[in-house]
Amino acid sequence: MSIEERSLYHPVRIGALELPGNLFLAPVAGYSDRAFRSLCVECGASFTYTEMVSSEALVRSSGRTGTLMLRAPNETRYAVQLFGSEPERVADAARIVLETTTADCIDINAGCPVPKIWKTGAGSALTRDPERLGRMVRTVVQTVSSCQDRNVPVTVKIRSGWEEHRLTWKEAALAAIEAGAAAVTLHPRTKAQGYEGTSRWDLLAELSDLVHTTHPGIPVFGSGDLFTPESARDMLSRTGCDAVMFARGAMGNPFIFTQTKALLQTGSCSGVSPQIRMNAGWRELLQLAADSGEPVACREMRKRFSAYSKGIEGGALLRTELVRASTIADYRRILEAFGFTVRE
Repeated sequence: MSIEERSLYHPVRIGALELPGNLFLAPVAGYSDRAFRSLCVECGASFTYTEMVSSEALVRSSGRTGTLMLRAPNETRYAVQLFGSEPERVADAARIVLETTTADCIDINAGCPVPKIWKTGAGSALTRDPERLGRMVRTVVQTVSSCQDRNVPVTVKIRSGWEEHRLTWKEAALAAIEAGAAAVTLHPRTKAQGYEGTSRWDLLAELSDLVHTTHPGIPVFGSGDLFTPESARDMLSRTGCDAVMFARGAMGNPFIFTQTKALLQTGSCSGVSPQIRMNAGWRELLQLAADSGEPVACREMRKRFSAYSKGIEGGALLRTELVRASTIADYRRILEAFGFTVRE
């Protein structure tokens, strides 16, 4: 293992915020609640993001926005990600975040490709309109800066563009940075790609080089196609980005943080036993039930246990049983029937 490989794991600074490492959990809609984030932190995630929170809902005090922003007990640092189309509305939401949570960072979603998001002018629609993105960042930065006793950086997550012949990542990133963004994350797929095809790491490499040259001190984070520890190592070494952000690769696999950290620091990593995987899922179920109620948690954990059980012997049959579980008692009975030990 080379010295270069050993140095791939390192601290990161976002404005005044200092992070011990560069392995992040992305804001994953319907997944990165505090129950799951807590497991990721336990497994070595250096920084975590909430799933995206609607600025409109937050300002109107509607929906379950409060639950989305709950901080896990073991989260020493975390970010709340906001989405919205109007700069002033997102700024108002940012103020509420600072008034009602202890969030360490405000992240603006400018990359979500889901139609119900971008059709409102939010998400990836902002990458298509760098000028409006810049106004939004500037407005949010000004609002956050006016909050006393809080030195909270504002960051953005963008896509490479609307479609392949309309790549605007460079303009969007520079507009955000020049408006005061303390960091930029690039998922190098277009809105048109959604989550299909391959992410273009070459664009992430270009962005890293551009930002490091023109705006020293502003970190660039990468996301996209990070499903193994080796892919994270390769993204860091090939693109020069400052940190990697696991999304789908962490679903049912918070252990990817432990494994990646080991790989970057020692050159190798070990597997995870089925018992450890199921135990993590069980603990996630209990925490989610405490936060959202047993019925909601049990419905949600059907898909999450399906992810935890991928690749294990007898996993298909186990999943067939778990998707019928409606109570915590059901989960216990099924897991124990398959030979797994569960503990309260």
